[in-house]
Amino acid sequence: MQDQFDVDTLTREEAERRLVELAGILDRANKAYHQADAPEISDAEYDRLKRENAEIEARFPELKRRDSPSDQIGAAPAEGFQKIAHSVPMLSLGNAFDDTEVAEFDRSVRKYLGLSENEELDYTAEPKIDGLSLSLRYEAGRLVHAATRGDGSVGENVTANACTISDIPQTLTDAPDVLEVRGEVYMSHEDFAALNARQAADGGKTFANPRNAAAGSLRQLDPSVTAGRPLRFFAYAWGSVSQSLADTQIGAIGKLAALGFRTNPLTRLCTGPEDMLEHYRDIEARRATLGYDIDGVVYKVNDLSLQARLGFRSTTPRWAIAHKFPAELAWTRLEAIDIQVGRTGALSPVARLTPVTVGGVVVSNATLHNEDYIAGRDSNGQPIRDGKDIRVGDWVQVYRAGDVIPKVADVDLSKRPETAVPYAFPHICPECGSEAIREEGDAVRRCTGGLICPAQAVEKLKHFVSRAAFDIEGLGAKQVEQFFEDRWIREPADIFLLEERYGSGLQQLKNREGWGAKSAENLFSAIRQRRTIAFHRLLFGLGIRHLGEVAAKDLARAFGTWDGLADAADRAATEPAAIQGPSRETLAASPAWSEFLAIDGVGVTLTQSLVTALAQAHERESIDRLVALLTIEAPAARATGSPVAGKTVVFTGSLEKMTRAEAKARAEALGAKVAGSVSAKTDLVIAGPGAGSKAKKAEELGIEMIDEDSWLELIGDA
Repeated sequence: MQDQFDVDTLTREEAERRLVELAGILDRANKAYHQADAPEISDAEYDRLKRENAEIEARFPELKRRDSPSDQIGAAPAEGFQKIAHSVPMLSLGNAFDDTEVAEFDRSVRKYLGLSENEELDYTAEPKIDGLSLSLRYEAGRLVHAATRGDGSVGENVTANACTISDIPQTLTDAPDVLEVRGEVYMSHEDFAALNARQAADGGKTFANPRNAAAGSLRQLDPSVTAGRPLRFFAYAWGSVSQSLADTQIGAIGKLAALGFRTNPLTRLCTGPEDMLEHYRDIEARRATLGYDIDGVVYKVNDLSLQARLGFRSTTPRWAIAHKFPAELAWTRLEAIDIQVGRTGALSPVARLTPVTVGGVVVSNATLHNEDYIAGRDSNGQPIRDGKDIRVGDWVQVYRAGDVIPKVADVDLSKRPETAVPYAFPHICPECGSEAIREEGDAVRRCTGGLICPAQAVEKLKHFVSRAAFDIEGLGAKQVEQFFEDRWIREPADIFLLEERYGSGLQQLKNREGWGAKSAENLFSAIRQRRTIAFHRLLFGLGIRHLGEVAAKDLARAFGTWDGLADAADRAATEPAAIQGPSRETLAASPAWSEFLAIDGVGVTLTQSLVTALAQAHERESIDRLVALLTIEAPAARATGSPVAGKTVVFTGSLEKMTRAEAKARAEALGAKVAGSVSAKTDLVIAGPGAGSKAKKAEELGIEMIDEDSWLELIGDA
């Protein structure tokens, strides 16, 4: 669960970092939802994060990433199915969350079309089915293929499976020669309950909700499995057609029904926003009695010629929008607050509730976000819930923003027990006893135990053996979990002692399930090979927060050896005030901290994280045990013979003939050291338009400063 960031107060650096986080979160969410049929976050949380991403991009358009979630639809098709390219993309819809956004949708449509408020403009309104999108292509009245949405451009070929669904006709009469019918595969509540009961009785997998069950059933490699699942299909749209179905959306839906497709009986023609909202409220009131899951109402401009004029944005049509339902609510008693420690060390409070049914699901646990949320304030210290804190024993309002993570929204103070006391958020990790700190600007308190914290250890070990880190052949996530459970591996150093500790290891390992003599010997050989490791791979493999692959390489080049980096971190840690988060200027004045901050790409946040991790006794001892078993390869020697070899250079201002990343890479390839700040050790400053404080400091120190053209002339073809 991620906390809401105040976009208006983000600095450029914070915005860039947050966009990186959001790209990762939303990419994982897309794959979990569209490929694995196992959502990790709720629909509402996903929508909120996408809106946050769009708001940051709107405020900082120059930071928009090439892999921006704003431009993504679904996820790439999963392996195991043939791929089908959609002749007309299957786009997603924009979202509205309240009445004002629906009115704004109507205003934007009218403005685009040049229509006044008084001119007639009809819309259709229909339930938004919570299922799996499917496209059916018919040629000469015969079904030729069926494809999932996939990433919007390419989907999975599930034709054999679709043919087992009784709602999908395999032949059509009086249909256009080419007709792509689009709709939603879903499962009714009654059928879902019966399926789960059968699965449980047979010892098989049960499903979390009807959407997952429908998606998992349709995407079976064996069509006979799909045939045994009670899937249904609603048609609501079309892709390629050789002949128009009708002049209007409502007419085209009627044509699909006449061809034999099931269409939703709650689809209705509306004469404007007020009529649309009235139908929305009617559907919302009937939601619990429909017998299948919906998560909103979709509005579409009715006139198809106007739809054509309105066209599309990059990922959404201008002529349609999904009006999402608000989270479902219920009141219950808060019995306890437990702390769970995540793989990154985050201490996450969980509400243990008197079980209550919320929207048809029994809820007994809910997230409380973080310590500020419990205390009744936001990350900036401003009151939320009118400043009401949350206490054990309280009568609390629970809401579900989808099917995954319920949340505590409010407190009824009139029912608060006299014995209830304010909750004291722990500053010590409940799993390992290490200090739990909260970095400046972070909404979450985190355990500093790192590799010695059992809650973090397995995930950190998986990271340690990952491809960009130690990349040990034969030791993947599954093997790490097995060895950790058996207490063969508890920290990275144990990996390199496996063979020694277990009588050459071969005899014990080869007798384990899934292992043989050859695979065991291959594993030990791979481990032996990784006793010699590049410095940057070691750094990245430690799993220190904020320390990614690029920064690991920057640090490795700057310090050259593990001892040099560790010594600098130890000296920085002797200044206790530093870790509490002073300004960059204050820290840069410290010789130890300036060694880190002078490295281009290394900032205060990363340095604090690194220094803090290495200052924790248990974590440091674990790392020292590892380092003692390794031969660490220093970074390749810097080039010599170029005009800038051995010099420390700083780039500032805008570069017009190459990107900053290109300039840095070129300078380093020529043997220069690229620093992020100007100091007495700087040899050369390359200043482009907009150069500010760095240029001023260079002048004060008398450091040579040139423009981009002079820089290019200096390095020439070197």
